[in-house]
Amino acid sequence: MAYLLVGLGNPGAEYERTRHNAGFRVVDAAGQKWGADWKDWQKLGVYAKVSVCGQEVFLLKPFTYMNESGRAVSSLARFYKIPSQNCFICFDDVSLEVGKIRLRRNGSAGGQKGMKSVIEQLGTQDLPRLRLGIGPKPEKFDLVNFVLGRFSGEEEKTLTSTLPRAVDALECYLTHGIEKAMNQFN
Repeated sequence: MAYLLVGLGNPGAEYERTRHNAGFRVVDAAGQKWGADWKDWQKLGVYAKVSVCGQEVFLLKPFTYMNESGRAVSSLARFYKIPSQNCFICFDDVSLEVGKIRLRRNGSAGGQKGMKSVIEQLGTQDLPRLRLGIGPKPEKFDLVNFVLGRFSGEEEKTLTSTLPRAVDALECYLTHGIEKAMNQFN
């Protein structure tokens, strides 16, 4: 049975190192470790097919912009007949401190518009996910400007040092399931 690991973010150099692209960075780190060969996915994003711990795994970075991420996810999942419970979504979370990770079996979008799009397109909230902390947002800061802003030097170091742990959490999920991954990495 195949798995789909999705990193949410926005395409283009202007968004490359922004807080909102934390999901892309998790999937990029996984792809680098697992030897991904990225290819175009129907002009909706880029994907790679890899083998991880004996599992067939597709990596996807939607290029539809955050609010339309579900289009790319549902397109690839339908084409490769990947059930929604095997679609694992990685995205930024402003309510978690920079570098903290939280895995969940399912749940609402929690205000994250990319996740909302994925839930709408797949028709279920039963999607395992990894939330990577990018916050906390300063009290008087506009949310859009905050998530589309860049990390400070210290925050960037923290995030970069967290990415291998996030990839380890994905490997644990693939080999032992979401429950064990949550127990080990939350």
